[in-house]
Amino acid sequence: MSPDGHPSGDTPTPRRVFRAAGRARRLRIETLSFNRLIPNMLTLLALCAGLSAVRYAIGEHWDRAVIAIAAAAFLDGIDGRIARLLRSTSKFGQELDSLADAISFGVAPAMVMYLWSLQHAAHFGWTLSLLFAVCSVLRLARFNTMVGQDLPHWAHNYFTGMPTPAGAGIAILPLIMWLYTDHDLFRDPVIAGAFVLVVSILMVSRVPTFSGKRMRLKPHWVVPLMIVIGLTGALLVTDTWATLSALGIFYLATIPVSVMSFRKLKARPPEPEAAIEEE
Repeated sequence: MSPDGHPSGDTPTPRRVFRAAGRARRLRIETLSFNRLIPNMLTLLALCAGLSAVRYAIGEHWDRAVIAIAAAAFLDGIDGRIARLLRSTSKFGQELDSLADAISFGVAPAMVMYLWSLQHAAHFGWTLSLLFAVCSVLRLARFNTMVGQDLPHWAHNYFTGMPTPAGAGIAILPLIMWLYTDHDLFRDPVIAGAFVLVVSILMVSRVPTFSGKRMRLKPHWVVPLMIVIGLTGALLVTDTWATLSALGIFYLATIPVSVMSFRKLKARPPEPEAAIEEE
């Protein structure tokens, strides 16, 4: 018997304490390692979805190709947020995300648009497809080099140029509207090529576009936003192509607003450092 009345076999010896601490530490490491994998797994799923869009386009399953790109955009939108929630952001994850985006939002939309419409414009159509892929990669490279730059706090609410996921969605907007209306006008290589060309220029431009990553909402806006999100999800299920068309047009309409908002904030006098620290 131990001095405190417990059986001697239950006495926590230093060796037992050390082994128990080692098991707990290994368990924490294993759990942490799996959490770190979740964002990268989502990034790889986005890559697979983007590349699957090319496969569906080769088989002329245009609706599946659009859904695959949309799924890639959704996964790309949540992987970074989940990484920050799990505190598992890493340099490896950032590089992996950029490489996956180059495929899902650079190569895949270019190939889908070429196989759907631009191939009927001969060499000019292939040139536009190459231009789109090149501009997407340049956009991603510029974004990577801008990470960590010392910018005004309000500037983090804007992208420099159109981000690649949005660019992919707008580039395939003629295809989405063709699926909605079944009108051959949207399949005309001139119309499709114009969208691809304009998006390519916007991606490498200095045009500010809304980011939304650090946007903060007042409490009374939370419930209306949840209602809008739920309604949008319901419309995506019930009338997919009309909803995606409306979302694409709405995003295009926000670009002039973001430019005016950015210029207005840029023209304001700089705020005192003390006020910035309090925020």
